[in-house]
Amino acid sequence: MTLPVFVLHDSPAMPVDAAFPVGSHPQLPESVQRHAFKSMRLAEGDEFQLTDGRGARITMRVDDADAMLAHVTAVAADSAPAVRLGLIQALAKGGRDEQAIETSTEIGVDAVMPWQANRSIVQWKGSKADKALAKWRGVLVAATEQSRRAWVPDLEPLHTTRQLAEWIADATRRGDMVVVLHQDATDTWAGVERAAASLATQASGAAQAGDAPTIWVVVGPEGGVGEEEVAQFTAAGACSCVIGRTILRASTAGPVALALLSRAIGRYE
Repeated sequence: MTLPVFVLHDSPAMPVDAAFPVGSHPQLPESVQRHAFKSMRLAEGDEFQLTDGRGARITMRVDDADAMLAHVTAVAADSAPAVRLGLIQALAKGGRDEQAIETSTEIGVDAVMPWQANRSIVQWKGSKADKALAKWRGVLVAATEQSRRAWVPDLEPLHTTRQLAEWIADATRRGDMVVVLHQDATDTWAGVERAAASLATQASGAAQAGDAPTIWVVVGPEGGVGEEEVAQFTAAGACSCVIGRTILRASTAGPVALALLSRAIGRYE
């Protein structure tokens, strides 16, 4: 049985195995206490896991549910992926951008970037940007817990189209792959999967997440990615392609692409 997972919002200042030694009874954060004992009603003998969001899995067993006490039974870690998956999601109305990053996290995305596309109706400006970014962070953490992952996706800063084009040029130079989903593209998805599989084979020896290349999927807002944006991104080193024959919503295009890429790079066996 897969155990419930709770993300520690404040990572320990020391190595996880030193901060949570086996047999110890660490003070559980209020958020964990509330979720584990009040919402999920865990009882004596039940087990759950804590994670720092960077791969650690701290398994704990409940000693006293009323006192909200538990002890550490094991400390382990999920390895970092040899090839990372990233989603560059345009801001979209109706919460479709949040739906996209939530589902993508459940699928296994490793990094997410909000994009202020030319056609985005939603605008992040001033203090609203900080609040919106914090909300996205909350979505990523909640989806990590729901899917019982040990890695919380990295959340990149908001980029405008100009900034994103410059960022793509840097990303592709360092070995990342950037795929722009565009309904009028002539290149098909099959070629993207072949390139992704090849990248996975080449990167199979990567030892750390920082060394691993990332395959980024760029998804536009409700009106799609503009022609001038596609031109800027492809000139910067991205490729443009279409998935299938139907037009997907802003909330579903990214998750569909990421699921297909997960299979292509060997995450789904």
